[in-house]
Amino acid sequence: MRLYTILQLGVLLSIALVIFYLYSIRLIITTDNLEDDFEELEEDEVTTERIYFKQSVSIKIVACGDRLFETLNMLKSALMFSKEKLNFVIVAEERLIDSFNEKLGEWNAFMNNAFTFKVLSLTFPSDNPLEWKKLFKPCAAQRLFLPNLLENVDSILYMDTDTLFLTPVEAVWGHFHRFNSSQMAALAPEHEDPNVGWYNRFAKHPYYGKLGVNSGVMLMNLTRMRAFQWKEYVVPIYKKYKHKITWGDQDIINIIFHYHPDKLYIYSCRFNYRPDHCMYTSVCKPAETEGVAVIHGSRGFFHSEKQPIFQAVYKSFEEFQLGGDIYRDFYQPLEVYLESAQNNNCGNIKDVFLKNIRNYMDLEFNAK
Repeated sequence: MRLYTILQLGVLLSIALVIFYLYSIRLIITTDNLEDDFEELEEDEVTTERIYFKQSVSIKIVACGDRLFETLNMLKSALMFSKEKLNFVIVAEERLIDSFNEKLGEWNAFMNNAFTFKVLSLTFPSDNPLEWKKLFKPCAAQRLFLPNLLENVDSILYMDTDTLFLTPVEAVWGHFHRFNSSQMAALAPEHEDPNVGWYNRFAKHPYYGKLGVNSGVMLMNLTRMRAFQWKEYVVPIYKKYKHKITWGDQDIINIIFHYHPDKLYIYSCRFNYRPDHCMYTSVCKPAETEGVAVIHGSRGFFHSEKQPIFQAVYKSFEEFQLGGDIYRDFYQPLEVYLESAQNNNCGNIKDVFLKNIRNYMDLEFNAK
């Protein structure tokens, strides 16, 4: 009987030792995994800090044809309101490069090197550069190849030439902070109202979400886009859908994010405010409460009287001289122009175009 008891104790002790051993192994493995996760987290944190805090705010624009003065107007609007030292990267046709260098050099000397700039030549895939150059608007497709063209740049804010800032650039750039670990770009919706949406009614190709996205104001994390192998998607998609796309590079971007929606961050229509948001009725509700941050005179509305409010805003920036008094030389003339452009749907909500400028000036006055 005693021997039987000793054997029982031996078996129980052996089982306890086996359980202890297995638990120790599991604990070691779990600890190793936690350490790996922590190392990955630390790497992500280092990357995030490098992207958002060490890199200056960088605006990228492509200019061809008659877009020289429109581009300079956009860059002027960025300089007027920004608190940061901005970095401009302009990719242009050869015949425009000297003009950009001359004007931006003149501005920078006058403003005591308040910004940096670089003007680059167009670069398209070597097999069919003319076809890419003529895709939709002149040279707009250049944006599709920026991750490779700017291989040492981490992040940029891409702007169409027909856009203007009505708030500091940092208000747009700050959305990089809100990206999750997979998002590599930010865009605004193409439409707010499905009844007048283009993609949901006419597109013959896939597009993002229910209404598509507009590519006129685009935050681009180039590091993540290169890791995603962005260029390897662009060319095959173009070859497959070239006879079905209408809006060129924007359609290609929509197709990519249709298949990879987790890679895209969406900000509101106030960061890419177009005539469609007010020409029939006001549909961009965030702009009504927070004001327009970026105005986009798409389809030539800056140079047309179809919606005079867009022409009035453009004219105010065009007439303003850097170094002038923003209140006297910009805001007051703008108010006058907007007052005379009220007899239309966009003009009836003119305050949405003034709200952020007023906020900016109040901050300036409080700082004095």
